[in-house]
Amino acid sequence: MVKMMSKKRSTVSDLRGGLRLLVDSVSGMTGIVEAMHSRITRVARPVGPVAERPTRGITGLVYRSIQGTNRLVGKGLDGALALAEAGLQASLREVPEDQRMPRRDALVAALNGVMGDHLVASGNPLAIQMQLRPQLPPAGGRVLLLIHGLCMNDLQWSRKGHDHGQALAESLGYAAVYARYNTGQHISINGRDLAAQLEQLLGSWPEPVSELAIIGHSMGGLVARSALHQALEAGMAWPRVLHKLVLLGSPHHGAPLERGGNWLHRGLGVSSYAAPLTRLSGLRSAGITDLRHGNLLDGDWDDDTRFVQADQRSSLPLPAGMACYALAGSLSPRTDRAGAHDWLGDGLVPVASALGQHADASRDLRIPASHQWVARGVNHLDLLSDKGVYRRLRQWLAE
Repeated sequence: MVKMMSKKRSTVSDLRGGLRLLVDSVSGMTGIVEAMHSRITRVARPVGPVAERPTRGITGLVYRSIQGTNRLVGKGLDGALALAEAGLQASLREVPEDQRMPRRDALVAALNGVMGDHLVASGNPLAIQMQLRPQLPPAGGRVLLLIHGLCMNDLQWSRKGHDHGQALAESLGYAAVYARYNTGQHISINGRDLAAQLEQLLGSWPEPVSELAIIGHSMGGLVARSALHQALEAGMAWPRVLHKLVLLGSPHHGAPLERGGNWLHRGLGVSSYAAPLTRLSGLRSAGITDLRHGNLLDGDWDDDTRFVQADQRSSLPLPAGMACYALAGSLSPRTDRAGAHDWLGDGLVPVASALGQHADASRDLRIPASHQWVARGVNHLDLLSDKGVYRRLRQWLAE
């Protein structure tokens, strides 16, 4: 009965969130079409900037009627669903972790990665909040924190029947803790939230924490670096017990696919007719645009200029005196055939970016060669399940 009711509660909440997103989408698409209509009817120049103006007369009345009706319908349905959700929540206690719905969670995680910043700004219930989930029961004073990547969640550390966190915890005596967060928000925001929650978690741990190790996959490695820097700036306690930081396929100097998406965004803006379509390419979340160059701090981004192509981030070296490791994937199975494959890396992150290497010495993370490793023939997601990757992780954490 509890499981059935929990699914109903989740369904109602998801329906409310999906409805709000649909209303926002109708409103946004109507605005795009109206902007194009306005430009074309004013015989705009095909190239160059044109001032945005609403359509007038009967045409304008039609567009404003669509927007108004859309808002009224959305508010009415959302109110009814809110009452249903409140009734279900009042009759339920907290649902056990093992009754979560993995497929639903994966879909919501992907949605948060693509437009999580919008979900937060609009108060959408589908927005994921930063959470740290200890593997129960938490035991011992050695803690291993695992931070997932873009469009993923904590359950997706389990891949092809293997979970690095669980295997390392059982093998090396760690208590595994999994982070779940909204990957569509800025990395600096997630870093700040992670730093604060980690301080609270370790402060209330059943026994004194003697050692903390962190493994961050993809964006998770950047969130870990941001959290560490902000924790040190705030004088938090947990960095003092952080012994090892492992960066698994993290785009320290950006990912080419995001830079390609930004070129598309800028290219559409050249034509006055197509310029309204930049709103579609501009739907990429703040978290995704942070991956263009690897932004880690609040000062690295500005929401008014976050689609600027230039690398404007500040250099952020790794903290001295801490063991940091970087592992990259490469689609090339052999070192003698690397070349372009190393530029492609694991399909998403180039090898040099994942290893923290940069032509500008001030940006190079200077991770020792003994703390670097390239997993040949392994793509970005298979970094989570590859046996060779696991052996390397175990070796590093056991040192």
